[in-house]
Amino acid sequence: MTRLLEAEGLKSSDVDQFVVDGWFVAGIDDTDVRDPASIWARGGSPLGLPVAPYQDRPGAGDPLARYSFCQHSFSPSAEGYVSYHHVANHLLGGYCSSPFAARGEDALVLVWDGGTVPRLYEVTARDRSVRAVTSLLPLTGDIFGEFSSRFEPFWKDTAGFSPDEVMRHHLSIAGKAMAYAALGRAEENAFPLFDEVLASFPGSSPENAMEFSDKIAADRDQLLPGLSDADLIATFQAYLGDLLIRSFSALPGTAGRNLVLAGGCALNIKWNSQLRGSGLFADVWIPPFPNDSGAAIGTATCEMFSRGGHLALDWDVYSGPRLAKGDIPAQWRVRPCSERQLAELLCTEGEPVVVLSGRAEIGPRALGNRSILAPATDPGMKDRLNLMKGRAGYRPVAPICLTSRAAAVFSPGISDRYMLFEHRPRPEWAGRIPAVLHLDGTARLQTIDPSAASATARILEAYAELSGIPVLCNTSANFNGSGFFPDIASAARWGGTRYMWSDGLLYEN
Repeated sequence: MTRLLEAEGLKSSDVDQFVVDGWFVAGIDDTDVRDPASIWARGGSPLGLPVAPYQDRPGAGDPLARYSFCQHSFSPSAEGYVSYHHVANHLLGGYCSSPFAARGEDALVLVWDGGTVPRLYEVTARDRSVRAVTSLLPLTGDIFGEFSSRFEPFWKDTAGFSPDEVMRHHLSIAGKAMAYAALGRAEENAFPLFDEVLASFPGSSPENAMEFSDKIAADRDQLLPGLSDADLIATFQAYLGDLLIRSFSALPGTAGRNLVLAGGCALNIKWNSQLRGSGLFADVWIPPFPNDSGAAIGTATCEMFSRGGHLALDWDVYSGPRLAKGDIPAQWRVRPCSERQLAELLCTEGEPVVVLSGRAEIGPRALGNRSILAPATDPGMKDRLNLMKGRAGYRPVAPICLTSRAAAVFSPGISDRYMLFEHRPRPEWAGRIPAVLHLDGTARLQTIDPSAASATARILEAYAELSGIPVLCNTSANFNGSGFFPDIASAARWGGTRYMWSDGLLYEN
């Protein structure tokens, strides 16, 4: 922690309040607010910290309950620390980062995280109040990964695995299964059967996801004959999105409201797009950090909100760590290269380029500052990038497009800065940018403006002037299964591309 603060020119004594995220209560119902949970902080000697429970208790607990602890002080100037429910960090991190908060507007907030059922809250801006509304479904957010883990290619014998190992396995599935579903077809005539199985559960329980998945997997030939594994995954994904819409439609007082989506399930672009396209809501907002990558922001926001200060965060997505220093291997040649010169290289050589520039993005998805950029016009580029990154061939590669040109290239083509919704290329463009089309013809679009705090915005602008194509491939510059490259030396050690570019310098292997 001290090193993180020092990197921003701060000392621990500069912090007036330390806030720690809530988590599960060991051995008891995690909604029991009488007993605090605990987490282990690592780095030096392990440190056990009591914290708030994972979520508020439905009908009884305050969604913004503030827990004070004196077991440890992070600084002599800030005695003890406070903690809020883990669900609260998603709730307020989502709302306070939204345009609704910036405009002083009320909003509904749906939090659907791996360990909780989809829970709806209402934030009233005028009196800064948060009210729990209802739970929409009796299924925790790990349901899609749990379900998909029963079928190929995600099935794995986890006998003998520890609970943590099983959880890590299942958490790794949901994003891949979202992509894999494009290999199948969604059969809506199976929805009533899923409804029937779901109705057999007496109430909300963390066990429902496992029992539901086991039931379908055990009886698949009888219940859903003729469906492939990909069909089952595609059908269930579509069903969950449809079920959310039906649940909202049956809830009085939600139509025409602002909606915020938060929690790990808000990374599913299919569900996001279904909700936004339903016409039920005035507007839908999802932050670029809806999962636990936004936990620190959300936790600090809980304290900001509770103290009666600002309603809205003043933030920018390019607020992550600065590039670290590192030694570049000797075989890499370095020369000056402007943003326009890099655009020319992309045009003439058609090679993918690691781009590390400025501060990193916050959230799990590369948005230009920790990206691999490549021409989208090459039909083989998606396979090449997937092979380079050790990913399955069915995984998509996202397009990054100038906002001013997005409506001409994509439908709906509205501003989507954080890769959180689904778009389709217009017919006249589909054949021109094949590398960014998913197997079902969709694209997880990111739009960007030249004014953004990202060199990629200006590289793309120059590329569009030179090529007439306002789109590039954009995939994360990272080691497989871990975070973004922290420095150009890490990308060099990875060695997946011939070229790297960082802040005006081109590195060639």
